[in-house]
Amino acid sequence: MLKSSTGLPAHIAGILCYLLGWISGLIFYLIEKESDFVRFHATQSVITFGALTVLSIVIQALPFLGPLVGALLSLLGLALWIILMIKAGLKERYKLPWVGNLAEDYARKKIL
Repeated sequence: MLKSSTGLPAHIAGILCYLLGWISGLIFYLIEKESDFVRFHATQSVITFGALTVLSIVIQALPFLGPLVGALLSLLGLALWIILMIKAGLKERYKLPWVGNLAEDYARKKIL
């Protein structure tokens, strides 16, 4: 079983990267030093849920369609949250379209 530098099994740390969206992703991105698996999931969480948060704030400000599109974005976020936690729990390095490759690149670079 792969371990992370947090002392947790890597797949559990991967799940926790998504637990609080981009916030938990950022925490694990900053503290994980060894596991590429955990860093990948942390980075994917930050990019995915960070973008959804910003997009939701911008769209909610639009009159008329803002609340409807915002509700659809919330449903998308919920679906992604569940899917990504399940995939991490199954020890899969599941890459979302567009975001997955970007997350993989940033996870490898260890920017922060």
